[in-house]
Amino acid sequence: MNEIQLKNVVEAALLAAGRPLAMSELVELFDEPLRPTREQLRAALDALAAEYAGRGIELKETATGLRVQVRRELAGEISRLWPERPARYSRALLETLALIAYRQPITRGEIEAVRGVVVNPNIIRTLLERNWIRVVGQRDVPGRPELLGTTREFLDYFGLKSLDELPPLAELKAIADLNVQLDFASGAPARDVEGSSDEEPPALESLDSDASGAEDEEDASSADPESSAGMVARGEPSGSLTGP
Repeated sequence: MNEIQLKNVVEAALLAAGRPLAMSELVELFDEPLRPTREQLRAALDALAAEYAGRGIELKETATGLRVQVRRELAGEISRLWPERPARYSRALLETLALIAYRQPITRGEIEAVRGVVVNPNIIRTLLERNWIRVVGQRDVPGRPELLGTTREFLDYFGLKSLDELPPLAELKAIADLNVQLDFASGAPARDVEGSSDEEPPALESLDSDASGAEDEEDASSADPESSAGMVARGEPSGSLTGP
């Protein structure tokens, strides 16, 4: 198989899949006699990424694989294709999610200690149902509270390969309005997080923790997981690109 045909097959698969594809999945697209090496496959992916430079789409590698997506800087314009308004989430939910991401594994009690308010159970339930977080163990203290950590789907939605790519906490604290639009969905397996340690997690400053406890009483309702506008807003491929 020549390089052009290899690149075309890979590009078509990424556009049609509608989800990240792992290198192993891309390799399996080809019959055994024509199966490319990982080096050849990586070269085809690099060529695609170079071709997309300066265009409206890009090749993005996340925790579970590679995908073709709309460039984030175009989300504002492209989202006008879908008149429905994605659900908005409370500052309390976003602070809770940020604390889990930056301080994991963490218990609900530790989240409350940092934020200074009681966490509404609806917030934790919503994050669990959308598979953004999971229970990774129990802390070895009286009562054995559950330890929470993020999943691979959390990384995929933010376009991250690993937690190491999370922005510095100082950047998050500089954001004036944390009540951004998010679109949740369920599915991907969780990232392994060590949950058996009884050591105290590292200190973390509250993210503008002057937010009142009343926020935690807000409904932690979810958006339609297939919302096209939400997918574009978070940099995922739109329906017009993925085929289905």
